[in-house]
Amino acid sequence: MYFDAVVAGGSVAGLLCAREIASSGNSVLVIEEDYEIGTPEHCGGLVSTRGLERLGIIPFGKTFDHIIKSAIIHAPNGSSFSIDSKKQKVAEISRRELDKQIAHQAQKNGAVIKVKTSFQELTEEGVRTNDGEIKCKIFVDARGISSLIHKDREGILSSAQYEIYADWIKKGQVEVFFDQEKYPGFFAWIIPSGEGKGKIGVAGKGIKVTEVLEEFLEERGNYSTIRKIFAPIWIKGPIKKFVETKTVIVGDAAGQAKPTTSGGIYTSGMGGILAGKAISKFLKSNNESDLEEYQKTWTKQFGEEFEKQLWARKILERVDNNTINKLFELVTPEIIKEISEKDDFDFHAGSIVKLLGVKGSVKTAQALIGSELKKLLR
Repeated sequence: MYFDAVVAGGSVAGLLCAREIASSGNSVLVIEEDYEIGTPEHCGGLVSTRGLERLGIIPFGKTFDHIIKSAIIHAPNGSSFSIDSKKQKVAEISRRELDKQIAHQAQKNGAVIKVKTSFQELTEEGVRTNDGEIKCKIFVDARGISSLIHKDREGILSSAQYEIYADWIKKGQVEVFFDQEKYPGFFAWIIPSGEGKGKIGVAGKGIKVTEVLEEFLEERGNYSTIRKIFAPIWIKGPIKKFVETKTVIVGDAAGQAKPTTSGGIYTSGMGGILAGKAISKFLKSNNESDLEEYQKTWTKQFGEEFEKQLWARKILERVDNNTINKLFELVTPEIIKEISEKDDFDFHAGSIVKLLGVKGSVKTAQALIGSELKKLLR
């Protein structure tokens, strides 16, 4: 059996990569180790409608849940502020249905998709799977965090996310909770799927995520759990090389999730698209420099944004709760208004700078968080 390309991983990045390869008339096989495309659903499901459009996706009714209207950000001491997110057009979507929708696009372009088929190793002529050997010219690694776990443990945090029913979940209202003692280096979140239903999660360095999440839930009030998800998240940014000989790495496997939030539908999806275009060009030219264009193009689009997010992450890992509380005091109504009206959900490093209390308060902020701030402002 021969395919021009074999993609291991049937999620957003892998499926979009396959869609692009197949659209140029090349043969491509997607292998997914789970029994269903879109399962298990690890993602929080937030993406801008602009981002989906850039990925070439108009969500089906099953895919699209609702638009997020506001985000409430909580400090450790209980203070908070609210960002109006209507202009940013952030949608909460079903990842299970989104992945299936992209799979349908890829299949219509000519891709073949097989579930319960796992990648085992590269061979001289292609790849070996649990279902036998497949010859191919290009292998695309889109297996997600599992490809990174054995390479760099420092970039991985444990996380837990429960899908629950609770009357304190409000449709259209995301909530984020910072507390360096409970969620060191990260935060807790509430992402609504509708009125009284949503995804509640926590992540942090060196914590027992189940215990921490259940304590968080008990503090909120009554709830019923309908699904539990435990999955590592990657926060260290892109890996050094997206292309290794005839292996092309995309999505979470390439570290294309945001270092600040670990969200990656758009950034990883664009990785898949750019890789697919580069692979298509290579299959026509047989010039390996065409493959290298993939990383150059992705870095040109997201490199500076990710660099700033990584510096913001370093700041978050350094500060304590007292500092976070003081930084919240620096956030003015003018800053909140500017973020609400002008900022882009898919490129949010600028919002982070403003929320660190920088605008109009540079000296105060520098006194709180030190020299790291200068690097973030470059």
